[in-house]
Amino acid sequence: MPDISRFRRERAKQLRSNTTEPEQRLWRALKRIPVYGSHFRRQVPIGPYVADFACLKARLLIELDGGHHSQNEIAAKDEARTRWLEAEGYRVVRFWNAELSENLNGVLDTIYAALYGLPHSEALALPTPPRPEGRPSPSRGG
Repeated sequence: MPDISRFRRERAKQLRSNTTEPEQRLWRALKRIPVYGSHFRRQVPIGPYVADFACLKARLLIELDGGHHSQNEIAAKDEARTRWLEAEGYRVVRFWNAELSENLNGVLDTIYAALYGLPHSEALALPTPPRPEGRPSPSRGG
């Protein structure tokens, strides 16, 4: 039986080495957002998925979607993925790739607001929701 955890790590590594132009643009731009006591990571394995970007301390995930994500079948998979991640205590923020080109500052404001509340407000530490008893962390193969 193949090691699923190793497979997800290898897949994440492969995705990091083949980033799309919108992912590269957002990765560079995320450095403009202060993340106190933490940082964003790229292509992070979480449970059965690989999140595009994650601030694990804030339990915030950012997903970038290309045009093919508007197809019904893919949109349904995205919705199921989001529900699973939210059930595990993560918040998921999705952006269309085109939004990065058309409104990068708005995207960054939305991410900042997801981290701290309104843009330009005082940064507050986000509490980590308690894990349900007996459930392993999704990043540890659960």
